[in-house]
Amino acid sequence: MIHVTYHLQLSGSMPDAKFVTYLQEPSDEMGIRKRPFILVCPGGGYAYTSDREAESLALQFLAMGCHAGVLRYSCAPARYPAALLELASAVLLVRGNAEEWRVDEEKIVVQGCSAGGHLAASYGMFWNEDFISAAIGLEGPDHEILRPNGMILCYPVITSGEFAHRDSFAHLLGSREEELKDKMSLEKQVSAGTPQTFLWHTFEDQCVPAENSLLLVAALRKAGIPVEFHLYPKGGHGLSLANRLTATPEGYAIQEECQTWLGLAKTWLEKNIW
Repeated sequence: MIHVTYHLQLSGSMPDAKFVTYLQEPSDEMGIRKRPFILVCPGGGYAYTSDREAESLALQFLAMGCHAGVLRYSCAPARYPAALLELASAVLLVRGNAEEWRVDEEKIVVQGCSAGGHLAASYGMFWNEDFISAAIGLEGPDHEILRPNGMILCYPVITSGEFAHRDSFAHLLGSREEELKDKMSLEKQVSAGTPQTFLWHTFEDQCVPAENSLLLVAALRKAGIPVEFHLYPKGGHGLSLANRLTATPEGYAIQEECQTWLGLAKTWLEKNIW
């Protein structure tokens, strides 16, 4: 495995913002020449990036045969769009090194849990906006190098409306919350450029209600964007792998019913991305 840390410092970035790679070693003995890349955005309410939703997930995607990377993006007191620009910079880094890393440039997927799901989905909505390419130093109108090919969203923060996770938006937007809350309500931002999506949520989630995912699914369907959605009847918020590998010290987040999401995501990747 090729494990390298890239420090990301853009306008508004915090000193600890970084992108960490988990790359399969190239080998002439392997029939696979290029692999998909899964870019992991941990949750944490835009207050921190959760260890439980970072490396453990990257290693699972690595075991599926993909390359992976974890984005430790800037959180409060950093404000929008710092984290979004860091994600764009990470995608640019992946595509810029695609030949050396043996990445299939048409198979780059952004993945996120909770607020990290909001970040990944924000990128899926806004990747082709001029302000992003300008901020990370791209010239000209061609945004294609930044295009994501898919999204995997786990119990994501989506809406700033009735079912919002208020703390996430407060941490993300600060004093600009009233100004930007509609733009950051992502069920309103789906367009033809939004990539195909896999997402899951739990019925019992009291922190980020399942309506966040339901609203996004409805918007994706209306726009004709392919989506696979799973709503589990049991389980709270922040489950990550939903097994003992990502359980808290107190034993929270082991939910056997939800452990199937990873296998379902693998099938989705194989049928729709790979």
